[in-house]
Amino acid sequence: MSVITGLGVVAPNGIGVKEFWAATLAGRTGIAELDRFDTTGYPARLAGLIRDFDPIDHLPSRLLPQTDTSTRLALTATQHALADAEVDPAGIADYDMGVATANASGGFEFTHREFHKLWSRGPAHVSVYESFAWFYAVNTGQISIRHGMRGPSSALVAEQAGGLDALGQARRMIRGGTRLMVGGGVDSAFDPWGWLAHLSSGRVSLDPDPATAYRPFDAQASGYLPGEGGAICVLEDAAAARARGARVYGELAGYAATFDPHPDTGRPPALGRAARLALADAGVATADVDVVFADAAGVADLDRAEAAALRELFGARGVPVTAPKALTGRLFSGGGALDVVSALLCLRDGLIPPTFGTATVPAGYGLDLVLGEPRQVAVDTVLVLARGRWGFNAAVVLRTFQNRS
Repeated sequence: MSVITGLGVVAPNGIGVKEFWAATLAGRTGIAELDRFDTTGYPARLAGLIRDFDPIDHLPSRLLPQTDTSTRLALTATQHALADAEVDPAGIADYDMGVATANASGGFEFTHREFHKLWSRGPAHVSVYESFAWFYAVNTGQISIRHGMRGPSSALVAEQAGGLDALGQARRMIRGGTRLMVGGGVDSAFDPWGWLAHLSSGRVSLDPDPATAYRPFDAQASGYLPGEGGAICVLEDAAAARARGARVYGELAGYAATFDPHPDTGRPPALGRAARLALADAGVATADVDVVFADAAGVADLDRAEAAALRELFGARGVPVTAPKALTGRLFSGGGALDVVSALLCLRDGLIPPTFGTATVPAGYGLDLVLGEPRQVAVDTVLVLARGRWGFNAAVVLRTFQNRS
């Protein structure tokens, strides 16, 4: 059995679990105008931005020349997660610890800075660290090196679904005998090239009002807003966690991933199937699910498809649904992992965070979307969903750990 004992958060509305959760319950947004370059003339200018993050406050200075923004955020989140779990990696055999992270963008800002040097000044001016700082696996590698984690490790690329996939992979390694895994996802891509890549999806909201630009499941939904950051979790074998007296946030009880068929086939999207498979993996009936943390694309056809999948699983208004990511934007590989943190805190506190920004949910969606203020309920089982572009789907089931063998 795999349990989660440590949480590390770097989010647009809070760095650290305490700050993030307080902001999420109170509706403090991390959405702001992108100011890292001149965005004059761009059709969209809002994003979920991490403010007041100085890497020198969190990392050794020797790491700064060799790391992209996303890696600095991932290393910081990992340090927070290990501290939260009260784990000292130096006290565990190196091959008993592994790392599984997801990343959708690579080291965007770092590599484009070095490309500019190459084009304008020549190859002699390109950083030697470009050889790895751009790579999707660099967060896994840097975490592994910094904390001496030489056990099974991996890197996954599945856009927004990637963070859940990384946690699923971490659980697989725990089941295979690894004592402790660090898992999750972090992304950041807000240089000019990165912003154009975001806009190329055609799904970024052009609404200039931060309060309404990203309103998932709303009748007036007009797209999503990109964000940066994410979350890292510490996963342990339940027996090992119990033996050391660890505080446990919850059990990662079920996981599944699916891939959508090509639109030309006429077959339905596979998000609902991922949810059913994850519930079956956990041995949980739909009636046992207390809340769903939705993917919540903020795009009308995608919201409609997710609502249909939830109606098919739970019936119309059959389960509370929420999307706290409206306060942060979609964080790509970091989004699912951050929703897992919110879900675990929901389990801990019995509070479902609301979906801020959304005002009117179409009746045809059949959703009991939590709006306005947190909803206090007894929560034992949570389903978390995520979809990535090009057909990736993932789902995890989280349960309270007390009195489970």
